[in-house]
Parts: sequence; C-alpha cells; structure tokens
Amino acid sequence: MGEALLAMDCCLDFRMAPASPPPPCRSLGSQCLALGVTLRVSSSLKKPTSGDHEATWLLGHTERISFGKLRLHDDDLFCRATLHVPCKYLKRDGEGVRCAAWGFTGTAPSAPRGTRQRRRLGGDRFRVVERGNLVQRDLPKPALSARRLVVLSQNPCATARCQTADHKVGAACCRDLQIEIMCDRAWTRQELLVRSRQSPYLCKVTRERDDSIEAEMISACDYLGEDGVACELHGRKRATGESAKPPLCHRWPHPTGEEVLHPGCVFTKTASGYGLRAPGDG
Repeated sequence: MGEALLAMDCCLDFRMAPASPPPPCRSLGSQCLALGVTLRVSSSLKKPTSGDHEATWLLGHTERISFGKLRLHDDDLFCRATLHVPCKYLKRDGEGVRCAAWGFTGTAPSAPRGTRQRRRLGGDRFRVVERGNLVQRDLPKPALSARRLVVLSQNPCATARCQTADHKVGAACCRDLQIEIMCDRAWTRQELLVRSRQSPYLCKVTRERDDSIEAEMISACDYLGEDGVACELHGRKRATGESAKPPLCHRWPHPTGEEVLHPGCVFTKTASGYGLRAPGDG
C-alpha cells in the first residue's frame, strides 16, 4: 500500500541508469489512465492529532489525486489514493489507442476519475483533517484590527514567475509535491506501473526504503483561491487556535544549495547573493 517519490538512479560512474522496463500488462485497462496506491501520509505520530497538518496539506492536492479514507496503523497514517496520471506507453491511434510497449490496441479504457474532490466549500467552509479524519469546518477569516501595522510589502510569491515542469506559471510550490507510495521491493509490477507514468506529472521516482518508493507529482492544491496563487487558508484558525494553514506551507524556501527551487522563483540566487529579487529583475 502506498507510493513514494522516484528519482532516476545514477550509476557509480555518474551515467544515467537504464530506463525501467515496461510493466508486464496483459491488456489495455484502467492502469493505462490511473493507478491505485496507498500513500504514507505521516509517520512516528505521538498523538491522534499530530498528523493532521501533514494530512491536510497532502489531501489538499486534488488536481490529479483522488483520496480515500485515512487510516492509522501503529504510529503511521496512511491513505488509499488514485493517481490520475496516464501511462507513458499509451498512444492515440486514430479513433482508438495502442500500447507502445506491448502493441495492444482498442478503445480508450474507462477513466476512473469522477468529480474533483473539493476542499473549499464556499464562504468560510472548508474540508480539513482533524484527528485523522477529513471533516467540514467553518474557518472564518480573522477580523482586521484598527491598530494593525501598515503592510510594507506583498506576498513575494504573488507575482513570481515560478513554474513547474509542465511550464505552468505561478504558485509552483503549491502545485507540485512529493509522495511516498507503499511498495515493497517484491512488488515489481506495482513499481513498474509507477515508473511508467507520464512525466512530468509523475516523475523522479526513487527508492529509499524497502517498503516504499517516493515520487514527485504535479497536482495543484485546492486551497488555492480563484486567482490560482493565494491560499484561502491563510490567516484562518482552527477551533484549537492553531493555524488552519499547515505549518509547512508557511516556510519560505531557503536556497542553501540543498534545496532545488522552481525556475522563476523569487528566492533564486541574485547577482548579489541569495535573496529576493525585485519585481521584473530577470
């Protein structure tokens, strides 16, 4: 159960490793368009609520992922999910389709995708995770104080020209993510199905553990507002007083050399060193 990030392995002499073989499919099927997996949402949980923020973050990325119920096993939180990324071997062939790996032909398989799961329900109503369950909650915006300080600058990412690998511009950090897919080393077919997904929507598959693999996906967060950039959870509080917006979303990138930034990110290296660029600067 579960899936994880994948990054191409390099040989010891730094040449790129050979491409993975195609999965051993026997016919066209739903696996051509999507893939059912189990994701590890959070690990080493100390109490029932300690995975809520990570789960709210992950389950927000519904553009290309459909999420099932969360479940706790030992001290890890898991979620059954469907990754709506087609196989790279699926090709159009006139009115039908064919598998470029095995030569199967026929009509396009039925897509398992239903209505996109929504996290913004209108007004102050949202779906967030509480105590390991996806629930609906009213999360009102905070009242503006008459004594508030003047804002000197806007969110630096509001007008950033950052872009994900599919060349879509804006809110790149909120449109791609890394996932951990549960996949034992013995589950060779499952791993090959993951590795055969269409890049860049699922790519950079790596194995760091015996029970899971990791992968990078492009799947926008549904907490983004109508402008596709601003987060609708920003500034809102849970009933406990905690931020409704997951803490990991508050962290600005730190380009120390260990973190890879999106092209066009305002935190990329400038002529005078690392830091914010002025609007229109490059």
